[in-house]
Amino acid sequence: MRLSRATLGGLAEHVRRPDYDWKAQRAGIVHFGIGAFHRAHQAACTDAAMAAGDRDWRITGVSLRSGDVAAQLNPQDGLFTLTERSGGGAQTRLIGAVGRVIVAPQDPEGVIAALAHPDTRIASFTVTEKGYLRRADGALDWDNSALAADLAGDGAPRTIYGFLAVGLARRRASDLPGLTLVSCDNLANNGRQLAALMTAFLGRTDPPLADWFVRECRCPSTMVDRIVPAMTEADRAAVARDIGLDDQGAIITEGFTQWVIEEDFASVRPRWEAAGVQFVADVGAHEAAKLRMLNGAHSALAYLGLERGHEFVHQAVADPAIRVLVERIMQLEAAATLDQASGIDTIAYVDRLMKRFENNALQHRLMQIAMDGSQKIPQRWLEPLAINQRAGHDCPATLAAIAAWCRHVRGDRRVVDDPQAAQLAALWQGHGQAGIAKALFGKDGLFAASWTASPMALAQLEQLLA
Repeated sequence: MRLSRATLGGLAEHVRRPDYDWKAQRAGIVHFGIGAFHRAHQAACTDAAMAAGDRDWRITGVSLRSGDVAAQLNPQDGLFTLTERSGGGAQTRLIGAVGRVIVAPQDPEGVIAALAHPDTRIASFTVTEKGYLRRADGALDWDNSALAADLAGDGAPRTIYGFLAVGLARRRASDLPGLTLVSCDNLANNGRQLAALMTAFLGRTDPPLADWFVRECRCPSTMVDRIVPAMTEADRAAVARDIGLDDQGAIITEGFTQWVIEEDFASVRPRWEAAGVQFVADVGAHEAAKLRMLNGAHSALAYLGLERGHEFVHQAVADPAIRVLVERIMQLEAAATLDQASGIDTIAYVDRLMKRFENNALQHRLMQIAMDGSQKIPQRWLEPLAINQRAGHDCPATLAAIAAWCRHVRGDRRVVDDPQAAQLAALWQGHGQAGIAKALFGKDGLFAASWTASPMALAQLEQLLA
């Protein structure tokens, strides 16, 4: 039987149930991008907050394109199971925090109404780096067709900016308070970036609303961390055998989770502290450590591991030739760029990360991490390279990882899932192996705004590519 409110009697006894009446809770959060990571992270934390006594924080999920998650969760009344796996075993709990999922192209008015509802106080996002529609310099890509349509008011909204603009306009017209916009994506200073991008969009479409947005809304920066592999049919079948019901929305993740949030909200918020969430004045140090060490190492494992024929993270980190490079990236090259006054114990952090990477109970595919590399490498690799270059430090391990990424995006070895795949392949075709490094990272290169390589670094990269 399919998991749902009506079939809970068939759920295995070892599965932990929500410690609150999830059916009676109203929705207080609208979340864009309700994929696996959100369900394993923010939804689980919100579930814990309501179990601790908070009320009316259920989540209305929004899928901007695909109807897959709606097909998984809506027939299940929003219910799904979350399984934490490690070498020591597995624990499964039922999550009741999600109310429903709206597929935006099918019901754009439903999304707008949810944003404008008086109970809604937070809009949150896991739309990935490419979902913010930024150019290489970080500004909005005004040439993007969906963004251009929203700017022109051509039909129903298509982007987060278009939906937010209409929803916020209705809130202002109804004399409702502003929203807190919580980005949970791997962007440096994600809150400030979202605030600047949203203000820029509103500045072109509705300047008075832009002023209202700046006064009434808040965009706290956050750092999120949890490894959540993409689910397979084999994974779902294993969960079904374990829990006694078919759960099409099931998620498998690691035991570790971390969420650090800047304490800057437009109104009330859930007591996410119940799930161990940290509220701080400035997330910068936590964010930099995570992006440059964990995410930087993850990307290195992905491209270096795929080159050597590996499929999963735990296989790549067990490869001695890769392991030594990844350890150097974290311990020396990334750690050197962090603020020493932050108090982060980088040695202990690297040790914890390596143990997480070695967790063979999680089948975390390298191809999943390799997606959208052009959107990820600026904050994961290029910013630390620029900092180290100014300090006169050499970064051979990071350059080796960049060389592997360059070969990956050439497009002749495997499918490249990247919004700039065509442009990167064209650069390879036009410049070849001898000129691709300069075309990407030279003075006028595609990524020069993030890192303009020194002549020595270019020579090293060219040698690695040769």
